[in-house]
Amino acid sequence: MVNPDIQGVLSDYLAITSNHQLSRCKVASTLKAPDFDDEKSQWDEHQRLRTRFWKFYRDNSSLNPQDIEGGPVKKSFFSYLDLKVQIAEKIYQNCILCEKMCHVDRTRETGECGVTHPLIASEFLHVGEEPPLVPSHTIFFTGCNFQCVYCQNWDISQRTRGIPLSEEELAGVIEKRRREGSRNVNFVGGDPTPNLPYILRTMRRVRENIPVVWNSNMYLSQYAMHLLDGFVDLYLTDFKYGNDACAQRLSGIPNYMETVGRNHKLAQKSGDMIIRHLVLPNHVECCSKPLLDWISRNLGLDVVLNIMGQYHPVYHAPEYGEISRALIRSELVEIINYAQDLGFRNVI
Repeated sequence: MVNPDIQGVLSDYLAITSNHQLSRCKVASTLKAPDFDDEKSQWDEHQRLRTRFWKFYRDNSSLNPQDIEGGPVKKSFFSYLDLKVQIAEKIYQNCILCEKMCHVDRTRETGECGVTHPLIASEFLHVGEEPPLVPSHTIFFTGCNFQCVYCQNWDISQRTRGIPLSEEELAGVIEKRRREGSRNVNFVGGDPTPNLPYILRTMRRVRENIPVVWNSNMYLSQYAMHLLDGFVDLYLTDFKYGNDACAQRLSGIPNYMETVGRNHKLAQKSGDMIIRHLVLPNHVECCSKPLLDWISRNLGLDVVLNIMGQYHPVYHAPEYGEISRALIRSELVEIINYAQDLGFRNVI
């Protein structure tokens, strides 16, 4: 049972899970777009349609899914969603999907994420996620643009061993899981960002009405964030640090707060959101408390927070003294109490 207050904050997402509202992806597929060849015209048109999309979404999201599939509302021959695919595929050849902006042709070589062609480590109906999400059809991609020394999923984030599936095959799996009871399709990793073009192409083929959950470290470029606007229904974010120094030391990420903070602000404007924060041992004062302060000032006190206490030292963590032990319960309780004292109303 979802907390009534959280139901209000996530009302858009929850309406899609129960088929009372169309997903952003479905509505985007009905919004007509011109088909330009040059990249500048494509981006100019995308920016124009981003503004137009939200009125179009409010006017059309309450339609029944059957109104699109065989009903009076038809998918456009070339749509806003198709335009997103077109732009994402060009970016892939000079990659600026994440803020590292490798500028490599990822059809030929890997970027810092280690990904060329999308590989899926696993997919299943996950019942261990946040209550509003379960059962969640969680799709784990290999590769990541972070190199977290304590990564709990290091075996897939720092390696690229997985199964290649065509867009048609994965779309079929997503539809099957929806019929089996999934409330959403949850793209994670590693991180889903390196696989954005593939994900867009896949969802273009999915016939079921299903909310898209973007489960990410949120170190995307503004270009990628603009492509997610009008596609993602719920952002499930991993907000790790409260300062740049810890992000650089433990994840190899520069300019963390500016980039990830900016993207949280953009995400809040374009979809529902749940913020996860994994409390690290000995990082209560430098990371957890400053991060909660930042969220309260910039995103408000109604945001849904999951303060997580399941940290344990894996991968290279034993080599880093302050995080070489498990989290002490008192550290987790201190952060939960701190969030409540700040006035956060929706702590899971």
